[in-house]
Amino acid sequence: MLAGTVGAAVWVSRGEEWHPLILVALLLVLTLVGDWLSIDTPSGQLSCSLVATVLAMSLLGPVPATAFSIAAVILTSAARRLELARWPANLSVFAVVPFAGGLMIDAWAGDLHVLHNDHLTQSVIFGLIVLGVFILITGLNFLLIALHLRVEEGRSFTREVREVFLPLLPGQLAAGMLATILAIGYTSVGLPMLFGSILVLLILRQLTVALLRSEERAERLLARSTQLVRLQLGVLTTLVRALGMRDKTTERHAAAVAGYAKALASEAGCSEEERDVVRAAALLHEIGKFTWPDRVLHATVIKDEDLAIVRNAPQEGAILVGALDGYGSVADAILYHRERMDGGGYPAGLIGNEIPLASRILAICSTYDTMTARGSYRPPIPPQEATEELRRGAKNGQLDPDLVESFIALLEREGPTFAQEADFETELEFERRVRDMAEPGSARPSSGPSRPRFPGSTRLSGVWDIRQRVLNKR
Repeated sequence: MLAGTVGAAVWVSRGEEWHPLILVALLLVLTLVGDWLSIDTPSGQLSCSLVATVLAMSLLGPVPATAFSIAAVILTSAARRLELARWPANLSVFAVVPFAGGLMIDAWAGDLHVLHNDHLTQSVIFGLIVLGVFILITGLNFLLIALHLRVEEGRSFTREVREVFLPLLPGQLAAGMLATILAIGYTSVGLPMLFGSILVLLILRQLTVALLRSEERAERLLARSTQLVRLQLGVLTTLVRALGMRDKTTERHAAAVAGYAKALASEAGCSEEERDVVRAAALLHEIGKFTWPDRVLHATVIKDEDLAIVRNAPQEGAILVGALDGYGSVADAILYHRERMDGGGYPAGLIGNEIPLASRILAICSTYDTMTARGSYRPPIPPQEATEELRRGAKNGQLDPDLVESFIALLEREGPTFAQEADFETELEFERRVRDMAEPGSARPSSGPSRPRFPGSTRLSGVWDIRQRVLNKR
């Protein structure tokens, strides 16, 4: 193939193909140094050698394009110390492809000197011919390489399309488009267009390299952020699981409350982000119990001297969750879920709508699941009795009456225990939460001022923030 191509090139060679000499020298230099100027992108390589070869095919002819391409392959193979056994295949491909492309452009585009003096429409047609030929030779180039790999290594054609052709195609097309634009510019303006374009290419290359390096640094930063978030969220969920080993009801209760709370938040018209806040708070709302001694954790009746420990659980849980960046609203929901509508709750004695909506939802769902679930610290009661208890709680100022009625309507529609088979791992969606928290600008449990449903939802950064807020409320 290589010998036949070189012989055909000698046969069809014409002296006028090598003029003007300054254009020949310029394209030869660009082809030879193209590897240094080429830009590696995630979608493939924007090859300056390829751009120069296409320009040689379209502006000079098939023979100069073939000669430049062969010279570039020899230089590159020598510089990379490629083993000699691989040289013939590379030389064959990079001789056949530009030669075939140059012949097609010669046949279809006609006399370039006439075209240079013609109107814009002919220049556009010429550009379309160049681009069309480029697409054809790109396919030919791939077929030759795929054939070689099939014979040499037994690789399937489908695999080569998937692993080689498609990933490199965007970069190849970008190079082809750039070469087409430069070819049209040369036919309209002449050499100044090419010299100006080289300067633009150099600037573009530097900017692209800087951008790619910036993206690489951003990817490394995202990877470190993801690792940190995975560690932080993993610590919290590990605490919940560890608590579950001490109290077998913890994980089941957290998952069930999450299922109820998510549905009730949707019933109340909350947005997707607000529903996620409620769901996360439900999964973590009992994490403060991790600090309890066994005598309190397993007690059926809480002694007076242990009441302070129980009442402190929302604060301890909010401190743990508030340390996780972006989980301020979740920490708020946990901190205030033991408040009462009449102001008789704790830790801050909030009244009515001062209590975050997420906390009011959480209080209803947690109370209902505790009353109806098997394996709780108290014998379960029938769902109908539990709903009556909820209504009594709303009437005596403990729970939000409107949310109670919405929850009861939800139970009647979905079933009285529709969330009690929920699984903690499924509700947690650990990988999705890690991804959402780590990616900048992603939707995640947030703490910004755009959450008016959840008052007082500034990010909590530690124990003193939460304790100070409780004291201020008092």
